[in-house]
Amino acid sequence: MSSNLQYQPTCDLNSMRARAQLYAQIRHFFAEREVLEVETPILSQAGVTDVHLASVQAQRHVQGKLHTHYLQTSPEFAMKRLLASGSGAIYQICKVFRDDEHGRKHNSEFTMLEWYRPEFSLKELMFEVTDLLNLTLKQRFGEVRPTVLSYKHAFMDRLDLNPLQASLQQLKDCCHRVGSHLDLGDDRLGYIDLLFSHFVEPSLGFDAPVFLTDFPPELASLAKTRTDDDGELVAARFELYIEGLELANAYDELIDATVLRSRFEADNAERAQLGLHVMPIDEYLLAALPNMPECSGIALGIDRLLMIATEQMRLEQVISFPAQLA
Repeated sequence: MSSNLQYQPTCDLNSMRARAQLYAQIRHFFAEREVLEVETPILSQAGVTDVHLASVQAQRHVQGKLHTHYLQTSPEFAMKRLLASGSGAIYQICKVFRDDEHGRKHNSEFTMLEWYRPEFSLKELMFEVTDLLNLTLKQRFGEVRPTVLSYKHAFMDRLDLNPLQASLQQLKDCCHRVGSHLDLGDDRLGYIDLLFSHFVEPSLGFDAPVFLTDFPPELASLAKTRTDDDGELVAARFELYIEGLELANAYDELIDATVLRSRFEADNAERAQLGLHVMPIDEYLLAALPNMPECSGIALGIDRLLMIATEQMRLEQVISFPAQLA
């Protein structure tokens, strides 16, 4: 093997120290609030069904039999089984994996902080996230005071279009108006995502961090749905944005196993139609849900938080070895 092969990390020593300090801050933050740190397996016999996420597959023997298992895209399913078993409030710092995600703000292996708060509303969870930001980003920003903005109003402010009501043709016309001519056929949700990711998301969170709330109901995933102040059906969830970067994703957690099964099955039907791998459904999770308490949960990208804290522009500047060098 060539002696010229790059072996050094892509981040510097200051970034490594900043990461260690961040972990210590997070653990102290949750210890003070009596939130229990837990650990769950990163390999599972079932993976996420979300059409827009690709799980990394792994072959392993269990009791002498070869199985295809999946590296977690999030520890969500296993942590909810703990919640259903009476764990109380819990958090986890762990590695997660999403196949073929690479770029300035993506790597197929990254570090996630995920926590669940029984009996917390999404508003209460926002307060806790704000407290965590004021601890971890204090050196850069001083006091952090996030604003709250609905997905609908962010769209209307920037594109003069209500994504909850817009027809397919209106979405196509909007794309043409802003200079995007990508043909997505009849994929209405695809056009909404295109407009959001290219023309709404990059502008969020520059004056102050933004909690973006009330997503279209088709984007509920594992969240409940509710009716907003205008009487429109929305997903009960929020995302956190700082300087155009999505940092966290939170749900008012769905605990109806029948509804969740129907969502998983609908995802897999769409996967089959698109020629994607159909994912095994996590029956353990569905069995646990009837015993799970009402709660809010959130996943926060630690690597992206480090980017913001250390004023870096690329993920590789805060991780030791990105996928291409691992």
